[in-house]
Amino acid sequence: MSDFEGGVSQSTPCNECHAGVMQPRQLTYFTWLGDELITVPHFPAWICDVCGKREYDEKAVLWLNMILDPNAGKPTRNKRSTPPLPRPRSGVPRSMHDSN
Repeated sequence: MSDFEGGVSQSTPCNECHAGVMQPRQLTYFTWLGDELITVPHFPAWICDVCGKREYDEKAVLWLNMILDPNAGKPTRNKRSTPPLPRPRSGVPRSMHDSN
């Protein structure tokens, strides 16, 4: 359910009550970051017009998590290492070594 940008509202049935339809809305999103309460106004969500179930827009949640990541903006360490060199092979097949 991540079609806020398109402006076209798809009729998606509510998977909670099965009677309502999920409608796009903007609301205030609350989340904790350590000891701090973070509020995000005008956050895209889908709300059932019958039971009120909320589903937050997937793209917006991913975007927010990326912004709130404590490591955001910090340079990343290069974790790549040189792959090990292949071991030299002798001309004798392995099965010959195992039969001794």
